This record gives sequence, C-alpha cells and structure tokens, in this order.
Amino acid sequence: MEMKKRINLELRDRAPEEVTELVLDNCLCVNGEIEGLNDTFKKLEFLSMANVELSSLARLPSLNKLRKLELSDNIISGGLEVLAEKCPNLTYLNLSGNKIKDLSTVEALQNLKNLKSLDLFNCEITNLEDYRESIFELLQQITYLDGFDQEDNEAPDSEEEDDEDGDEDDEEEEEDEAGPPEGYEEEEEEEEEDEDEDEDEAGSELGEGEEEVGLSYLMKEEIQVSRPYMQ
Repeated sequence: MEMKKRINLELRDRAPEEVTELVLDNCLCVNGEIEGLNDTFKKLEFLSMANVELSSLARLPSLNKLRKLELSDNIISGGLEVLAEKCPNLTYLNLSGNKIKDLSTVEALQNLKNLKSLDLFNCEITNLEDYRESIFELLQQITYLDGFDQEDNEAPDSEEEDDEDGDEDDEEEEEDEAGPPEGYEEEEEEEEEDEDEDEDEAGSELGEGEEEVGLSYLMKEEIQVSRPYMQ
C-alpha cells in the first residue's frame, strides 16, 4: 500500500489536525519520498515510518510538536539537516538500519537542541573506531545513543516503570487486605482482661496478709505496755 493511501486509512475519518500519533510502517514510498503528509498535522507528536523504502526527507512537512520520529530500516544516507528545520522539538530519533556512514552526516543533528536519544544501530557508521565517543562529543545534547548513555546505563523504559509502580501498589493493597486474622483483636482483649483479674486477686491476697501482720503487731505492743502496770 502506498503511503498516501495508508495515511487516509490511519486517519479513520479524523481531521489531520486532531491526530497526535501516526504509524505508517511497512507501506511504500513512491520514489523514496514522503507523500500524503502536510502541515495540517499540527498536533502530531509521534510519527513512525519504519521500513517504507524512504531515501529522502526533503518532503517532510513542518511538524513543530513532533517529539518522537521512527525512521528505522530505510535507505536514508543524508539530508538530515531537514529535521532541525521541520521538527525542531524532536527528543527521540531512530535512524537504525539506514545507510548512514560517516560523522559529517550526523553533524547536521547538532541543531536539534532538544534531542535526548539517538539510535544508529545497524548503520555503517557504527563500525567507525571510537564511534560512541565521537557521537557523544559531536552531539553533546544527547543522553542516550543506541539505548545506552556514556556510562553504558540502559535508557529507562517508561512502560516498565509504570508496571513496577503498579506492582508496588498491588503489594500494598494485599498487605492491607491481609491484616490481622479474624478474632485476633478479641483474643488480645480477653488475655488482657484475664491478666487484670489475676493482678486484682494477687493484690487482694496481699492486702489481707498485711492486715493480719498489723493486728498481731498491735496486740504485742498492748501486751508489753500493760505488763508494768500488772507488776
């Protein structure tokens, strides 16, 4: 299917200015150029044209809101300066599997000031000596090259992060639902009442003992006091 027809199909009766995402993978570019895309796609933030036999970006329209651009598995070998002119706010660019061979071609991406992630995997340029160091030095605005930063830390996957957050929430809910077993609190209260009764009984026995000791002591005193008078 040609790109123009594919775009009409993807619109699904929507106006171009309402579309924020457009996936045109595996369709056909006539003469290796973009067809059917124009400046009316004002809100487009994500555009994917993977494996469409694209060789030129010359007919790329102005897409000021575009953040992510997928161009993998095409035959692009140059002309990347168009991207900074037409899509100045790009943060993610995938050019893997294209015909990019040297650093001078990539140099045109210096004007993409917001670019954070660039993918050149399976391009001939990756065979250059010190490839990664050279790209990071040339494009100092990027954080990730081919999915990894300069310290070889992998780029985070937003979807995985969302899943992890969801798992943590589920664990917390399970702990709340588990709680103490039924009757647990009642058993504790009964045990406390039994302990209080034991203490009261012990206290009363002690009190009786103290009274007996006190009486005998007083009786002895009375006896000792009365004896001198008896003599």
